[in-house]
Amino acid sequence: MLRVAVVGSGPSGCYTAQSLVQLDPGVRVDVLDRLPCPYGLVRYGVAPDHEKIKSLQGSLRTVLEHERVRFLGGVRVGGPGGLPVERLRELYHAVVYCVGAAADRRLGIPGEELPGSWSATEFVSWYSAHPDAADAGFVRGVRSAVVIGVGNVAVDVTRMLVRGPGELRPTDMPQGALDALAASGITEVHMTGRRGPSQARFTTKELRELGGLPGTEVTVEQSELDLDPGCADPSALPAVQRRNVEALRGWASAGSLPTARRIRLRFFLRPVELLADGGRVGAVRFERTVPDGHGGVTGTGRFEDVAAQLVLRSVGYRGVPLEGLPFDPASGTVPHRDGRVLRDGVASPGEYVAGWIKRGPTGVIGTNRPCAKQTAAALLAEAPALVRREVPEDALPALRAAGLEPVPWAGWLAIERAEAELGARLGRGVVKLADWEALLRVARSAVRS
Repeated sequence: MLRVAVVGSGPSGCYTAQSLVQLDPGVRVDVLDRLPCPYGLVRYGVAPDHEKIKSLQGSLRTVLEHERVRFLGGVRVGGPGGLPVERLRELYHAVVYCVGAAADRRLGIPGEELPGSWSATEFVSWYSAHPDAADAGFVRGVRSAVVIGVGNVAVDVTRMLVRGPGELRPTDMPQGALDALAASGITEVHMTGRRGPSQARFTTKELRELGGLPGTEVTVEQSELDLDPGCADPSALPAVQRRNVEALRGWASAGSLPTARRIRLRFFLRPVELLADGGRVGAVRFERTVPDGHGGVTGTGRFEDVAAQLVLRSVGYRGVPLEGLPFDPASGTVPHRDGRVLRDGVASPGEYVAGWIKRGPTGVIGTNRPCAKQTAAALLAEAPALVRREVPEDALPALRAAGLEPVPWAGWLAIERAEAELGARLGRGVVKLADWEALLRVARSAVRS
C-alpha cells in the first residue's frame, strides 16, 4: 500500500488526492491542513455572496469522504510548532505540498504601512471568517475607499464594501463582519488600474455584477476609454476583454443618477504614494499614465489625489517559503520538474508539489485539475521505488507523539453542525465560526464524545 500525505486541503490538494486514488487502487492518502476546516480558498477566499462557486465544496467533500482518503486538520507542517518537513517525509512514502500562495504582493510605495492600508487578502480573510484574521476596524469611520487592482478579487472586495446588510444577511459571513459592514458609512469606492480598460483582468460576469447592486451607481470616465487603443476597435480584442469594454462603455454613456453609493472604475492611474491624514490614510496619490505603444504604460508626470480612509491593494498573491523545502523567491514557487521537487536541480525522491506553489497564482479553480493530475502521474510513476522504503502503517500515532492533535473528519462535521446552529439562533442560514478557540473546542469535543 502506497501511503501519501497531501499538505493542503484546498482545490489543488483535493484534486491531487482524487487523482491518486482514481489512478491507483493501492494508494491511501492523508490530506493534512493546518486549519481544522477543509477546502482552502473555496471556504476562505470565495466571496460569501458567490454561492455557485462556494458549492464546489460539495465535490471536494466527495474526495475527502473517499474510503482511501483521510482528512486530518489542525496539523501544521514546517515553521514554529509545526511538524518538520523531514519528519513528515519519514512517515509517508511520498508527500505532495499543495500549500498555495498565502502572501500578497506589495505596492512598494511610501505610506503603504499607514493605518487604513491593507491587502485585499486581509480584508477577504476577515469577512470570510478565517481564524487568523482579526477585526481590525477595516470600515470603521470610512467614507471613501480605494481598491488598487482590476481583477476579480478587486471586484469582490468592491462589491462587499457597498452591499447592503439585507443582501449579506443570507450569506455565511460571520456576524461581526456583517454588523461592521452594515454600520459602515462608505458612500464611494474607487477601483483603479494602472493600465487601460481593455487590459483589465476581471471577467465579464463578475464585472457586470457591480451594475446590479441595489442603490449603487457605477461610473466610468469616457476620456479613459478613449485613451485605450483597445477600446477604439473592441472587435479585435479577445472575447472576455471585448465584453468587458462593452460593459464599461455602457456605464460611461449612462447619465448620473442620485444614489446612496457610487463605484468609480478608473484606469491609467498608477499609485505612487499613500498620503496621511491624522496619522492614518487620507488619500492616494496617483500618477496619470498613457499607453506606451507596446502593451504597457508610461508615466506623464501629472498627478491626481483621491481621498480615501481605506486602501485595499489587490495586485496578486505570492507563495511563501515552507521551512525545509527549496524555494525560488523570484517566482514565489518551489522548484520542480513536472511536479517533482528539485533540490539543487535534482529531483528529490518522494517530494512533490501541485497548485499555486507549483505554478504560481494563475488560472481559475478548475486549472488545478490538470495540474494535480500531472503531479499524481509523476508520483505514481515512481511508486515502485517509493514503497521500498518502510513507513508506519498509520502516521496518526506519530503525529500525536509529536504533540499534534489532528482534527478528523468527524471534528469538521461537528463544526458544520455548530455553524448551522449558530445561524439558526441568529435567524440566518449557516454562519461561520470565526476564531480558533471556537473551532477547536467544537471539533475536539465531538472527537472526545
